[in-house]
Amino acid sequence: MSTPGEPESVRVERLRDAEAKAAALFDEIERRGLVRPGVGERALSDEIRDLAADMFGVTRHWHKRVVRAGENSLLPFHADPPDRVLVDNDIAYLDLGPIFADWEADFGRTFVLGDDPAKCALRDALPRVWHGGREFFEAHPDVTGAQLYDHVVGLARDEGYRFGAPIAGHLLGEFPHKKISGDDARFYVAPGSDEPMRRTDPTGRVCHWILEIHLADTERGFGGFYEQLLDV
Repeated sequence: MSTPGEPESVRVERLRDAEAKAAALFDEIERRGLVRPGVGERALSDEIRDLAADMFGVTRHWHKRVVRAGENSLLPFHADPPDRVLVDNDIAYLDLGPIFADWEADFGRTFVLGDDPAKCALRDALPRVWHGGREFFEAHPDVTGAQLYDHVVGLARDEGYRFGAPIAGHLLGEFPHKKISGDDARFYVAPGSDEPMRRTDPTGRVCHWILEIHLADTERGFGGFYEQLLDV
């Protein structure tokens, strides 16, 4: 387990390692075809839980596993919609927060079942908006969470979509980072987050951030999600 005096280079290495394991988990989810017609969101969540345990010994997730398909993919994180079964030509996203050796990962991707052009277009726009947000972050050393949020909302609009969530990211680090952050806006990429993102947290450690993009095609009734580490 980490300590406040642990070198920053070690913290960065562990965050990157946790994200690499999360990416490998998603690759295996795709390789096995787990996101498929006929499976319910909750059943798929349980399959992913078991896969993470088998691959990496994961026994904890720092936030609820989010599996959303079809119209449910329009809903933000805190919603609790009825379970929905995936169907042919569906769209679904996964938002997972596995804990690897006391280090949090937070990773999200969108899957399209079939070749529906509108769903594929939204899926493909997600990484463009994410990378546009990262470019803005890198170009503005004193950027605040509120400014980055406004920027990605604008990028979403430029792509023809509504931004589907009240936040676009948050702090990440040693489990449980929630004990550090609480619900204060300054710990999120969100309106009202007016401190520079490049700062130290209340324990004196460098803040590290997740950037998450939720796009919504409200006319057609679906959305998508893309999430990963922003600053390391």
